[in-house]
Amino acid sequence: MSTQNDNTLVVKPGRTWLVGLIGEGIQASRSPYLHEQEARVQGLRYLYQLVDLNVLDLTPDALPRLLDAQQLMGFAGSNVTHPCKQAVIPFLDELSKDAAAIGAVNTIVYKDGKRIGHNTDWWGFAESFKRGLPDVARRRVVQLGAGGAGAAVAHAALTLGVERLALVDTDPKRAAALAERLCAHFGAGRAVVAGDLATEMAEADGLIHATPVGMLGHPGMPLPAELLRPELWVAEVVYFPLETELLKKARALGCRTLNGGGMAVFQAVGAFQLFTGIEPDAERMLAHFTAMGA
Repeated sequence: MSTQNDNTLVVKPGRTWLVGLIGEGIQASRSPYLHEQEARVQGLRYLYQLVDLNVLDLTPDALPRLLDAQQLMGFAGSNVTHPCKQAVIPFLDELSKDAAAIGAVNTIVYKDGKRIGHNTDWWGFAESFKRGLPDVARRRVVQLGAGGAGAAVAHAALTLGVERLALVDTDPKRAAALAERLCAHFGAGRAVVAGDLATEMAEADGLIHATPVGMLGHPGMPLPAELLRPELWVAEVVYFPLETELLKKARALGCRTLNGGGMAVFQAVGAFQLFTGIEPDAERMLAHFTAMGA
């Protein structure tokens, strides 16, 4: 970091990075602060814009126009969140190996006139899990949610050594498609569509939650609280609020828990590097996130 004195940051000469986030109900997102604060410390000109479909009264059908607009305005790239992580794929030119395997994109890089889709969500979850729940049993795990975030988290879970991942989704066909894709990549039987949820939960070592339930705009519990028990570990993807109803119930029972903050930070670490080609300081970004409070 270059400084004139202890209090004055020097902006390095060169380009300005314009990046964004496309999704629904994202006004509370912490991504702008995480990215811009890291850029500020590194002396970079960096502007992170929210493209909230709700505010703009748009649906994912507008994705082609939004991507065109970002490219026209010289964006370096854009993050993508619910409900666009899978819907955006047909409008991209290339996918990274991870994004192709997962079937979902959370980061787009605009380069040489092309739209290249990446997925830093899976790595973000894996890094957070390794720090927060490093020694938990991973024989049988139940995962709620098989959408864009769920696909990335499931990929991470199997990479981390989960032996059998039982998927639950409001759309059984989506869960089945994800299970099939995971088995093709990791091996037969590694992922299945859950049968009876109560039975699966009774036999599980842990629970991963990857649906919007618990977010500020979607309050509540993603499953009956009576299915939780003290022996379970519970990992959450939602990070706003940081303490979801699910985590409150689980912690009150004595479960080991992991909030969604770490995943949010580490996926941002990966996206920042993809956008700029500059390595961010992950520990510093974690500190920035913590300083923002719950």
